[in-house]
Amino acid sequence: MTVITRFAPSPTGHLHVGNIRAALHNWLWARKSGGKFLLRLDDTDLERSRPEYADAIRADLTWLGLTWDDEARQSDRFALYEEKFEALKASGHVYPAYETQQELELRRKVLLGRGLPPVYDRAALSLTPEQIAACEAEGRKPHWRFKLDHDRPILWNDLIRGEQRFDPKLLSDPVIRRADGSWLYMLPSVIDDIAMGVTHVLRGEDHVSNTATQIQMFAALGARLPAFAHEALLTGSEGKLSKRLGSLGVAHFREGGLEPMAVLSLLARLGSSMAIEPFTDVRPLIDSFDFAHFGRAPARFDEGELATLNQKIVHMLPYAAVAGRLPTGMDEAAWDAIRPNLEIVAQAADWWRIVTGPFDAPAPEAEDRDFLSAAHRLLMEIPFDGGEWRALTDALKGETGRKGKPLFLPLRRALTGMDHGPDMGRLLSLIGKEEALARLSSRA
Repeated sequence: MTVITRFAPSPTGHLHVGNIRAALHNWLWARKSGGKFLLRLDDTDLERSRPEYADAIRADLTWLGLTWDDEARQSDRFALYEEKFEALKASGHVYPAYETQQELELRRKVLLGRGLPPVYDRAALSLTPEQIAACEAEGRKPHWRFKLDHDRPILWNDLIRGEQRFDPKLLSDPVIRRADGSWLYMLPSVIDDIAMGVTHVLRGEDHVSNTATQIQMFAALGARLPAFAHEALLTGSEGKLSKRLGSLGVAHFREGGLEPMAVLSLLARLGSSMAIEPFTDVRPLIDSFDFAHFGRAPARFDEGELATLNQKIVHMLPYAAVAGRLPTGMDEAAWDAIRPNLEIVAQAADWWRIVTGPFDAPAPEAEDRDFLSAAHRLLMEIPFDGGEWRALTDALKGETGRKGKPLFLPLRRALTGMDHGPDMGRLLSLIGKEEALARLSSRA
């Protein structure tokens, strides 16, 4: 059996971090299994679906490196849905209902007020032909519900949550088609999963009850069930479901200068028993992905953890991986010198400006002027052969008696304008003798 997974976002908005995690896990499982990862745009909501959102979804997945093997749009598949819907009507698995939304909401409130579950009472099934005619005469058009089989429990072995059991009598017959003829999520998703040969449906635990009803739809259509896996939802760093998570997406990460591999490294293992580590290549994440590592506890997403992970990855990146994003003239030696002080690659440009100028260091303390004058005089006689910083500081220590911070800090400030930064031995070599002398002279 070829493993086939799918990511099926609705192009009614941008992907958020929870969507990205689901897409990644589906992609990882397909790649580990040597199978296929499909992108399906669930755009049955024609009013809210937008081409620009579909384009953004493709761009986000591409930035993350989550390539897909095939793509489909539900809006191209309405004829197939119609065909299967008619078959379900003929077999008695769907039925029309004429209640208005207001009527349904009132019944729901009554049931809740009595302490009962708000399950649809199937009143539509007992309508007489005269009552149906009266509804039609009022101009009412029916919505359509899938009739659940109440005679047997719904069972499946979830790859993350284990054995699952639902009593169908405690579930409402789901509405699958609106009165205007438009489709809701439930039935088209099942029809497409069957037609596309999807073998594994991996999604958030908020879909567990959907899965219970969809399992009966697979059976009604005579299809084999895919395997299901429902992972715990993400929470914010404060430990609660956070609205902010709904606004965090690829654009936020990209604009913040984060590496795609930082996002993948975190989300691939978030909610699992595996250690979250910085990776510069996705292969270890593919090889280690396993549903057995994931539990039912909420998975906490922390932007601070992502930033730290990103910083570690930046420190691991070779020059060849970033050369195209570095300032003109910045070579491998410069990258190696500056890299340990970066949180994001874009900060390299700030340090490179310190190396190349224009330069404007703060005025030195009065007691440091003679010290910097001595540094200028001594540096003039020191060859730039890779050991110039050690030679300069040793000579200054011997002549002035300074050591530690009083020795190093005035030099760093005069040469870089900063109190901290990359290794001065490497920076001084990048700055060059002529420019270093000019900087010391201007501050002496």
